[in-house]
Amino acid sequence: MIHISDTIKAQLQKDAFASFPDECCGFLLGIEKRDERVIEEIIVVNNAKEGDKRRRFEITPVDYMKAENYADEQGLTLLGVYHSHPNHPSIPSEHDRVVAQPFFSYIILAVRENELVSVQSWRLNDEFQFDEEKVSIINKF
Repeated sequence: MIHISDTIKAQLQKDAFASFPDECCGFLLGIEKRDERVIEEIIVVNNAKEGDKRRRFEITPVDYMKAENYADEQGLTLLGVYHSHPNHPSIPSEHDRVVAQPFFSYIILAVRENELVSVQSWRLNDEFQFDEEKVSIINKF
């Protein structure tokens, strides 16, 4: 299970709306205890995809290294990546699966103009297929 606060959800939504109709993307940082992941921070990054950003996203190796270094400095773990699917369901595409890495959680936000339709998370299983990971939205005081 992956836990995100309503504040983190609002940050994800803000990035998705700001990037619309293109896909947004970024990193998920937090802590992991057993099968429970708690997202403490996100890092918004530029969608570096050449060409059609409405259907694909790409994160540069430099952004990945910066996120790893920042997570280490903050005592957090880089737990995954998020991105949006403008005008499409929050289900990973075959491209999403092929470029996915083991261990990471992949949060996908389905958005329409100024509307968050759904938020789902996915992780690769041992056969390198995506299994849905339950998302829990928690209120943070």
